[in-house]
Amino acid sequence: MSSADPAPLFRATLRETVYFSRIYRETYLKKIRANKSFTCTQCGISFTCKYSLDVHMRVHTGEKPFTCVQCGKSFTQSSNLKRYMKIHTGEKLYTCDQCSKTFLRASDLKQHLRVHTKEKPHSCYLCGKSFSCLQYLKVHQKIHTGVREYMCFECEKTFTTANCLKQHERIHTGEKPYKCSHCDKRFSQSSHLKTHERIHTGEKPYHCTACGKCFSHSSSLHSHTKNIHSK
Repeated sequence: MSSADPAPLFRATLRETVYFSRIYRETYLKKIRANKSFTCTQCGISFTCKYSLDVHMRVHTGEKPFTCVQCGKSFTQSSNLKRYMKIHTGEKLYTCDQCSKTFLRASDLKQHLRVHTKEKPHSCYLCGKSFSCLQYLKVHQKIHTGVREYMCFECEKTFTTANCLKQHERIHTGEKPYKCSHCDKRFSQSSHLKTHERIHTGEKPYHCTACGKCFSHSSSLHSHTKNIHSK
């Protein structure tokens, strides 16, 4: 004697499980939203605990309380500092199969690969300009919107990114966290330190394609090209 086909019963049970799972999820999300009692006064985003709001507020204030003791670079969260410290320890787990460059995170390698593929998947819907990184697109779009939500409390000047605000504030504080490893000179920006160190290393990374002459600054190459080869 053959047993009854269990398929209809199985399908009915499955539908009932899915239904109650959806009800449970919706109820859970409503509770989460109701518990978001900590709201940012700057942008209106709400959080379930005060700690999350405090961390979020650093987006607006530009505060970065976690500082690397090796180079002075600062971060909004301790977890970001911990990941960054791998730069100094030399720990790089991900290698590009195109150029052998190594990276701390898989996401960094994925973004780097676009250098080789020329892929720019993130496009501005206002002007059509494309970017390889979503963050670059977000910064670019502020050109169109005019949003400058980061304000200096000293002079009330506003900026489009927290990093720009942080660099500007060093004008007021006189902070120069980047020290030359060859001499005692210090700088407020890492890019300025990098340029300065070429005095010691003799590095000249900018090459003239017309005559092969090398320069330590891009501005020097530009002047050379304009004055020598554009005549």
